[in-house]
Amino acid sequence: MPASTVNKDLQAERDKGSFDRNELTLWWVGGKEKLKEKQDLETFLANDPDFHNETPIHFLSHKELYEETIRQATAIFRKVRKFHEDRGNGDPSNYMQILGGLLGNGIIRQGNPLGIHFAMFVPALLGHGSPEQQAEWLPRALKCQMLGTYAQTELGHGTFLRGLETTATYDERTQEFVLESPTLSSYKWWPGGLAHTVNYCVVMAQLFSKGKCHGIQPFIVQLRDEDTHMPMKGIIIGEIGNKLGMNGVNNGYLGFEKVRIPRKNMLMKNAKL
Repeated sequence: MPASTVNKDLQAERDKGSFDRNELTLWWVGGKEKLKEKQDLETFLANDPDFHNETPIHFLSHKELYEETIRQATAIFRKVRKFHEDRGNGDPSNYMQILGGLLGNGIIRQGNPLGIHFAMFVPALLGHGSPEQQAEWLPRALKCQMLGTYAQTELGHGTFLRGLETTATYDERTQEFVLESPTLSSYKWWPGGLAHTVNYCVVMAQLFSKGKCHGIQPFIVQLRDEDTHMPMKGIIIGEIGNKLGMNGVNNGYLGFEKVRIPRKNMLMKNAKL
């Protein structure tokens, strides 16, 4: 939760600033109304007992820590939704900024397992999905009726997109893509929420059609059954294990064994097949 006092050294540095801090704050958040809403929400959440850990987190087991972060993450979503419903404001950007941003991470000290859903999955649908695809997926995503992550980084490749090894080969006969992880280094590695939380993801993969590679494209893939939460056929999924910190993020790994998805699951705002 927010500290009641500011560190004296930090305050001394702030006092050296030559600019008007209030003016900068208003510009940064987008005006007086946005600032008031931000401050009201911080107060609304900071004073809520649901976000106070009954047991200090360093005394919790790995499993207990994950369960505690899930409890807090779902509580945040319910309370933020109520906060905006009471004020007649359901702007989706508010959910993304709060639940996938600094305020959400400030409340859940070990990271938010739903953070990636709002910070990357929903923006990926907005950035890559056609209007028809957004109409199909976004309403459910914003209501958390489906939970997603973003699977780009692989065990052997991170930001070097051209080096990604996961493949999506188009089958003209069935009008499906077949996703495969051809090597160990092609396994998706590190996506937040992947280990136990999400049931969908946007997967970045090399698109092959008629024997030719057409480069990296985004695909939406169902990972787990919506009723049982068990992995779908051909999905290899799990947790990467304990880390030095941020263990509530629930980072995982993901492999594909001839996983078939419909043609419409390639996000086609920027490229089509």
